[in-house]
Amino acid sequence: MRFRFLGKKIQFPHPETADANGIVAIGGDLRPERLVLAYRQGIFPWYSDGEPILWWSPNPRFVLYPEHLKIRRSLRKIINQKRFEIRYDTAFEKVIRICATMPRPGQEGTWITREMQEAYILLHRSGYAHSVEAWLDGKLAGGLYGLAMGSFFFGESMFYIAPNASKVALAALVERFKDARLIDCQAHNPFFESMGAEHIPRSLFLEELEQHIDDPNLWELTAGNQS
Repeated sequence: MRFRFLGKKIQFPHPETADANGIVAIGGDLRPERLVLAYRQGIFPWYSDGEPILWWSPNPRFVLYPEHLKIRRSLRKIINQKRFEIRYDTAFEKVIRICATMPRPGQEGTWITREMQEAYILLHRSGYAHSVEAWLDGKLAGGLYGLAMGSFFFGESMFYIAPNASKVALAALVERFKDARLIDCQAHNPFFESMGAEHIPRSLFLEELEQHIDDPNLWELTAGNQS
């Protein structure tokens, strides 16, 4: 397959033109305008240092429907004990930088390059990217970040320092987004599978996007209900 190389013009090929691995295009940049358009079309960047920017739309897509969230009894007990304080957008830059430096089994280095970090910090300042944080005894113990658009949350990465902190953060996100169409997990991950995520055809994911990406922004609508 011949890949589409992106230039300065902000546009993407249709996601269904992706190769068997899910790569839609190569190159371009991480300007906020390009990133927003990518997510609106079901495409996201994922690459390593030293590589050109790779743009993906995998088939199938791994997603979590809020109503399918699985919370084990032990986790429910921790949530009910309120051991963790949940905060939103109070430490976005710290969350993304910790996500970039946390060692992960079977993975050398990080795909959250310095360029990616700066790009998503700009998206945060523009009101698109958000963090969900679990604090324990006044210290950031875990969390996640991603983009909120319409009735979708596009998850990017998460971390934990204290056991169960990332699970509590995810549960808090799902509770806040209980009326969302779905939470995008992008590609298969055992952690998200244990929490209820599932594969759906890319065509269905794109159909959901087309119908609901311009819904009222759930992150903004729920902001007043959060502590």
